[in-house]
Amino acid sequence: MAENPQLFGNGMPVPFYGEMFVLARDGVEFHVDKIPSAPGGHAKTKGTIYLSNIRMVFVASKPVGNFFAFDMPLLYVHGEKFNQPIFHCNNISGFVEPVVPENQNRALYSTHTFKILFKEGGCGTFVPLFLNLVASVRRYNQFEAQSAANMAPRVDPLQAVQTPVDDMMRHAYVDPNDPTKIFLQQPAPESQLRRRNYHGPADNAY
Repeated sequence: MAENPQLFGNGMPVPFYGEMFVLARDGVEFHVDKIPSAPGGHAKTKGTIYLSNIRMVFVASKPVGNFFAFDMPLLYVHGEKFNQPIFHCNNISGFVEPVVPENQNRALYSTHTFKILFKEGGCGTFVPLFLNLVASVRRYNQFEAQSAANMAPRVDPLQAVQTPVDDMMRHAYVDPNDPTKIFLQQPAPESQLRRRNYHGPADNAY
């Protein structure tokens, strides 16, 4: 994960080179723990989820403390589960490992627990696409997500860019009750800014 990733002015995440956005889903509630910039270390807020062939990014409608967005590399997500409780809304829960800078000690970074709650509309489009994409990323990259203790040597989260997603998007089931927006064409960026890695600044692509 990476807290507060770079965003354009319209809230869209600044893409990595080769990144393809699959969908955007408004009106979700997002919970995540171990966030130093959020009150009590726990962020709970509403906003938009962006899903790409590399990562899932939550962008808050309103900041919580200094927390306004959360980036989850798909190769670092594990234990994901679709929950359908009887008395509460459908949700996805799971864990995501931190993206640790090369010169930092992994022991200083904790695994995060997250939850995505679908309180506005259905989730019949989002959930299958998310679960299929995570499985495809792991399979294509010959990598099975593991807990932090077993993630050595470190896996580059950007190697997921190799995963083909075009066919998956074309054949996605569209739930009429799910307000998820599928990107059949890539959204027009506000600029030519692109990112090369998780810890460096964006630069211009020509």
